[in-house]
This record gives sequence, structure tokens and C-alpha cells, in this order.
Amino acid sequence: MDTRIDALNLIEAACWNELERAAREREHDWRLMALATADGSEPALRTVVLRECDRTVRQLTFYTDARSPKVAQIARVPQAALLVWSRRLGWQLRLRCHLTIEADGQAVSSRWARLKMTPSAQDYLSPLPPGTPIEYPGVERGTREHFAVVHARISTIDWLELHDGGHRRARFAADGPSWLHP
Repeated sequence: MDTRIDALNLIEAACWNELERAAREREHDWRLMALATADGSEPALRTVVLRECDRTVRQLTFYTDARSPKVAQIARVPQAALLVWSRRLGWQLRLRCHLTIEADGQAVSSRWARLKMTPSAQDYLSPLPPGTPIEYPGVERGTREHFAVVHARISTIDWLELHDGGHRRARFAADGPSWLHP
């Protein structure tokens, strides 16, 4: 970013603006997010695609196969973290969140109705659960029954700016924003 933002409230607003853009723009650096979950003592990390952003409730949404191991992990331990990096901005966000999963109902059906005519729909139509051993990749298709929606309610944003003029870091949470040592 050419001009640095100095006010914490404007930095937080810029973070949400970028997250909203990432949900709409396929080429945005933050469209692909690293999601970290835990299952007992084993951490798990994978990439998810940001589909929706609702700053009014501090929520991000992505899709998954309901049979994915991450769904069972989330059911046991719903606390997670998301990580994004933007080379263009020089910004990293670490987002602490609480995850919930919807596998049926009108909200899931309406999202599926928008997605089903896109190439992305194929990701949710496999008759096999993710991670199933196979002999060779094929193109088998099942039904939409395994499509699920994951909502990430953001509790804390840890913002880090890497800049030639000096690195900066801030935290945005319910108790208010604060500067942190980078």
C-alpha cells in the first residue's frame, strides 16, 4: 500500500474492506486462506476459499465437504485460526475465530443453488469422502448431499504490516484496538 494508514479504526476498516473484496474477487491475495484447527494434540492446516464476508457480525464463510476430517475436528474443537498474506499490501492477518457448520436448511440450499452451475460445484459432488485412498484420479460424481457451509465468527484480528519504513502490528478485538510490538 503506497500510503500508510495511521489510525487504528481506519486500519481495522481497511482489513474488513479487503476481506469483503477477497470474497468477491477471485484474484485477491486473501481469497485463499490457511485454516488451522486442532484435534486433540494434532494440529491440522489446510487452504479454504473465502466465499462470503459479513463485517456487521464479524463473520467469514467458506464451503466444505461434510465428510471432510476438518468437520469432525470443528465439531470437537470449534476454535480455529485463519491466516492470510497480501504481498500487494504487505499485510498479514491472523484471525482467531469460532467455527460453526451448516449441512442442511435453506441457507445451505440457497448457497448450493448459486454454486451448482459453476466449476466449483464439482468439488462437492464426489461419492468418496476427502482423503479416501484411490488407485487413480477419476471423474466420478455423486450428489450435493455432502455440501456444507462453515461460518467463522472472528473474535480477534492480529494485523501485521511489513514495510520498509518500519513494521507495525495491531490487535482488533471486542475490548477495542491496540498497538502491539511487531
